[in-house]
Amino acid sequence: MQPSTFRRTLLATNIALLMGTAVSFGAVAEETAVEEKEIEKIEVRGMRASMKASLNDKRFSNAVVDAVTAEDVGKFPDSDVGESLGRIPGVAVNRQFGQGQQVSIRGASSQLTRTLLNGHSVASTGWYDQQSIDRSFNYSLLPPEMVGGIQVYKSSQADLAEGGIGGTVIVNTRKPLDLEANSVFLSAKGDYGTISKEIDPELSGLYSWKNEDENFGFLISAAGSQINYQRNGIESLVGWGDIVPTTFEQERERSAINAAVQFMPTDSLTFGLNVMALDMKANNANTSLFVMFPDDKDAACEQKNASGTCVFYRRDGMGANPGWAQTWARQASMDSNTIDLDFKYEHDAFTLEGRVGNTKSEGGTDITANYGFWLGKPSDYAGTYDATGKIIDINIANKNFSADDFTGQLEPAGWALKKQPNSDEETYAQFDITVPVNWGFVSAMKTGVRYADHDVKQETLPANVVGIPAQDASAYYSGQVSSGAGFTLPKPNLDAMLDGAFAAVDGFSTDGTVYKSGYGTINEKNLALYVMADFEADRVRGNFGVRYVKTDASSDYFMLQADGSYANTLSTAEADYSEVLPSFNIAYDLADDLILRGSAAQVISRPNYADMFASSSLVGYADGTAGNEVVNTGNIALNPFKATQADLGVEWYFSEDGLASIGYFYKDITSFITNDQILGQSIGIVDPDSGKDEWTVSTKKNGSGGKINGIEAQIQDYFDNGLGYSANYTYADSSAPAENYPDLVEVFSDSSKHTVNLVGYYELERFSARAAYNWRSEYMIRELPGFYGNREHQSYGTVDLSASYNFTDYLAMTFEVVNLLEEDSVQLGVAPGAAEVKPELKDGYPAWYFEGEARYTVGLTLRF
Repeated sequence: MQPSTFRRTLLATNIALLMGTAVSFGAVAEETAVEEKEIEKIEVRGMRASMKASLNDKRFSNAVVDAVTAEDVGKFPDSDVGESLGRIPGVAVNRQFGQGQQVSIRGASSQLTRTLLNGHSVASTGWYDQQSIDRSFNYSLLPPEMVGGIQVYKSSQADLAEGGIGGTVIVNTRKPLDLEANSVFLSAKGDYGTISKEIDPELSGLYSWKNEDENFGFLISAAGSQINYQRNGIESLVGWGDIVPTTFEQERERSAINAAVQFMPTDSLTFGLNVMALDMKANNANTSLFVMFPDDKDAACEQKNASGTCVFYRRDGMGANPGWAQTWARQASMDSNTIDLDFKYEHDAFTLEGRVGNTKSEGGTDITANYGFWLGKPSDYAGTYDATGKIIDINIANKNFSADDFTGQLEPAGWALKKQPNSDEETYAQFDITVPVNWGFVSAMKTGVRYADHDVKQETLPANVVGIPAQDASAYYSGQVSSGAGFTLPKPNLDAMLDGAFAAVDGFSTDGTVYKSGYGTINEKNLALYVMADFEADRVRGNFGVRYVKTDASSDYFMLQADGSYANTLSTAEADYSEVLPSFNIAYDLADDLILRGSAAQVISRPNYADMFASSSLVGYADGTAGNEVVNTGNIALNPFKATQADLGVEWYFSEDGLASIGYFYKDITSFITNDQILGQSIGIVDPDSGKDEWTVSTKKNGSGGKINGIEAQIQDYFDNGLGYSANYTYADSSAPAENYPDLVEVFSDSSKHTVNLVGYYELERFSARAAYNWRSEYMIRELPGFYGNREHQSYGTVDLSASYNFTDYLAMTFEVVNLLEEDSVQLGVAPGAAEVKPELKDGYPAWYFEGEARYTVGLTLRF
């Protein structure tokens, strides 16, 4: 079938069928149920077929859409879902802990990206207690083997769930009626990291069955992995006068189960049930060495930056203090469990479809503990500490330490023992009806309703400490581990540290300052109504519509009183808002192979949960680090981010596999959520570490917005000799008023001005190989009022390789390399001197640095 015939056939087909299949968010090509005799089926096999299927998703969508499609069952293009998203034009990936955790689209923050699983919300929490609760989905939870395809909607349409100013990511899992009966996939892999130097196992499998009548089927898939992740780096705590080599070690155990059932009692009625359970155990140990404790810091300083922060120390090693070593040990986890029931009823006069479901996530820490003491002799630390460049250079007498170098006995510090659970849950229902009409150029009308009841909860529970006797360091450390800046440190025995922490605890307190300050709930009731018209005429197609959104929000909290204490009873803060969101999408065929595409819409992203908690939480209270004390007060009455956006682009499909396109996008963000903070305030609470009532007071408010505009360009093709390529470039110029951020940097978070992707592949009948390069220019990471703060991540590029060889039609070997060149993560404090932020976040100070790790994976796969 020729492309032009395909397109005309597609448009002539009933629009209700195109928007069907148990997914109510619009036309999703992979899940569209249309009779085979009317529309060409693209059987996805291999890299070429995967890219061709993704190209067709883009070509025949009414909206501005890009896609990633699995090469085969269980064969996603990358070993990480986030990495695959990063190949899409305009999409940039955040890789803070070695995986593609979060994505930003077209210069907007990752927190302004909406993620849907099979068209519905998916609950997600974090495992790391130093990161705030937000609305972004943590892609590290989702094994790529379970994914059939992903659509990234960069423009909005009325039937698409609101919430993504940057864009909406729709992750689609496999369905049994789409697969052959008795489809089987099995995979076993070994993964090796160049820093951890461990070989870690990964297993996955899928089985799908359907009856001969193809009206009933079920599918079950599962995946599991154990990864020993290690991140070495240098962190800066200038408030203490310290430069800190660190080693973060994590025992990451991920498991996932997906079960799906489909039943068609009649030709016009389909029911579906999808159950997904995602789980990650993320126990971790963060070992740090505070290497700079000169007795006279002023005398030791030889050079300062513009803010007066010392950037070159010389230490003679004659003082009383050596270095201080400590390990934060955390028993941490997160999960996400979803049950979703959908249906679709097709009638000659209408199509009715809907879904109801529940998604719930729990995460956080079951216990956090700290072990620390002086390490080595003062003479070990004699030398220079040079922070004049982008990476701190530490040149001292000794960088090699073991447990024998601790100068005293260790025990779990009572002030640090705590538990910090988080939860996130949504119950939802959605119903849509599509009616084909013949109203001039309008071919169908679609309307629907969606309701969601969402609950979020955070807690900090301090331990009731009974104490255990201090022991020699050998009880908690065994052997050595590499660290940042060329250091070798005592290696923590994580199990022993966690056992010691639990032994020192007799339950957890649900009273007192720490608990009351860390407690908060949010309930959000969201109602959405929409109406949308699909239109078509000679050479033109598209949709227009409007979506009405109403949100009622409330937050329970313990009120912080004037004397610094907390009330004994809960208070409740309430707020509401509503928005009317119009949208318009149009595609015009300039020729059979040339499409002019445009869109315009108003879009919103709801505030992050961490900003909405009405509680006043004490960040940094009694955490062992002086000078990082923050009282953070949220605001339930925040209005959402809101933007008016537009797109205009041209797409040339110059061959069956070829695409060249260029487009311009614009976002005017009229409503913005910003953070105010004032340093050095007295609130009536003395921090036990600093001995001072001296706090940074941080509050949330709505501010003025900013603008993002840019250009996306891409090209891809395949040659008959087996070679193929894909390349894209995105320019995103983002600007926001400086007063929106404590760092006074006039650029949106997570926004890189330049993003480049280059992919080349070679494919034969039994062998295939791919090389991919991903690069993004510098971007701001903002985590205030959290520990890491606001800093600029320097430009970052990775080279990834993959290859596979099919021994038979069923058995194949795979090989993958991620970050082959071991690109480092370099982060600078770039705030001006006038900014109300910590010294290490100003004037180009090298705030954070983490060594890059390459990961090598070899596996065997079986498919039949």
